[in-house]
Amino acid sequence: METQQVNNSAYHLDLEKKYGAHDYNPLPVVLAKGEGVFLWDVEGKKYYDFLSAYSAVNQGHCHPRIVKSLKDQAETLTLTSRAFHNNRLGEYMEYATAYFGFESLLPMNTGAEGVETAIKITRKWGYTIKGVPEDQAQIIVCDNNFHGRTTTIISFSSDAGSKDYFGPHTGGFLHIPYNDLDALEAVLQTNKNIVGFLVEPIQGEAGVYTPDENFIRGARALCSQYNVLLMADEIQTGIGRTGSLLAVCGNCSCEGHCERQEDTYVRPDLLILGKALSGGTYPVSAVLCDTAIMDVIQPGQHGSTFGGNPLGVTVAHTALTVIQEEKLTQNARVLGEKFRAAMNAYIEKSSIVSLVRGKGLLNAIVINDAPDSKTAWEICLRLRDNGLLAKPTHGNIIRFAPPLVMTEAQLEDCISIITKTLQEFE
Repeated sequence: METQQVNNSAYHLDLEKKYGAHDYNPLPVVLAKGEGVFLWDVEGKKYYDFLSAYSAVNQGHCHPRIVKSLKDQAETLTLTSRAFHNNRLGEYMEYATAYFGFESLLPMNTGAEGVETAIKITRKWGYTIKGVPEDQAQIIVCDNNFHGRTTTIISFSSDAGSKDYFGPHTGGFLHIPYNDLDALEAVLQTNKNIVGFLVEPIQGEAGVYTPDENFIRGARALCSQYNVLLMADEIQTGIGRTGSLLAVCGNCSCEGHCERQEDTYVRPDLLILGKALSGGTYPVSAVLCDTAIMDVIQPGQHGSTFGGNPLGVTVAHTALTVIQEEKLTQNARVLGEKFRAAMNAYIEKSSIVSLVRGKGLLNAIVINDAPDSKTAWEICLRLRDNGLLAKPTHGNIIRFAPPLVMTEAQLEDCISIITKTLQEFE
C-alpha cells in the first residue's frame, strides 16, 4: 500500500504517540527534509539545525557526494555478511586506518556496538596479553559518562533513568570523577586487574563538559605507566566536531593523512568512532587500534551481519573524504571561536545565561535556573518558533552543535536568533 503524504504535524505526532514506545521526549517538530545546515518540517517551515543528530550530520544533511555514493552502491551490492569478502571493505579499512593513524579496524554499525566492541577487545587483551586472572578484569569509567544504552553500558551509567529497573547490572567497572587525574592514579595504584580506561575527551551528553588541558594527556601517561589501555570514545566528539580531527588531537590542525603534532596529539590505544563516520546517512561505527591489540579477536569471537557491509563502508569512505577535502575541521575551529566569543559577550549582560563552554562547534550554554526547571525547554521551544532547532540536556543546559558546513554568515544569523530568543527570557 502506498504511504499517504500528510503535511500536518499533529497527525504524525499522534501516530508516534499511539503506536510507538515512549523512549524519547522529542521537541514537538516533525521534520520532512534536510539540506546542508537546514531542516524543513512537514508544513514547510525552515529551520537551522543546531543539533546535527547528536553530531552525526557533521557533513550537513543529504550531502550530495555522500548520497551519490549511497545510491551508486545500493544499486550494485548492499550486503554480503562477513561470511564472504566484498570489494569495498578492504579499501575502506586501508583508507580509514591511514586516516586516523592506526593499524587495524573492526567495523560495526552503531556507537553502542563500537563501545561494546572496545570493551570485549580490552578485556581479552587483559587476560591474554597483560595476564589478568580470567573474569577479574576491571575497566575504569568516569562519572556522568554517556556511552550508549545496551545492558552492559547502562550498568556503568551515572543516570538513574538509564539503569533503574534494567538490572541485574554487569560488573567489571570502576567509577572515578571526570577530569580527576589523582583519582585515576589512585585506582591504578591499588588495583592490578585494571585493563582499560574508557573516557570521552569531552562529555557531550553530560552538558559538553570540557576537561582541563592536561587531563587526556595525563591519562595517557598513567595508562602507559600502569600497562592499561586508553579507550577514547570519540563517537560524538570525533571527525572534525571539536575543531580538530579528533578531540584527543588537542589543538592540532590535522585533517587526516598527516603527521600529528606531538605537542598536542594524544594517541589512545583504542579509538571508538560512529555518528559522523557516515555523515548521518547510514549506521556505521568502528574501533581502531594496532594489530598487537586487535589480534586478540579471532574468527567467531565478534562481529555482526551488517558490520562492514559494502553499502556502509562505501558511505563512510566518502564521508571521511568530505571532511578532509572541504576542510570542515578547520571551519569548525574558526566558527566555534566566533560562537563562544559572541555568547560570552551576551553573558556579560545576561541574567538568564551563566556560562558557555565547548570546543569547535560542540558547545553548550548553562541556563541560570535549577536543573529540574523547564526554562531550558521553554527556550528551545521559542528557538524552534524563531527558526532554530536545539535541545536541552541535563535540564538546564542547551547544547549547540550545527553541521560543520555552516558558513560564517549563517552562524551570525543563528547567533542573532539565539540572543534575541534569550532576551525574551531575561
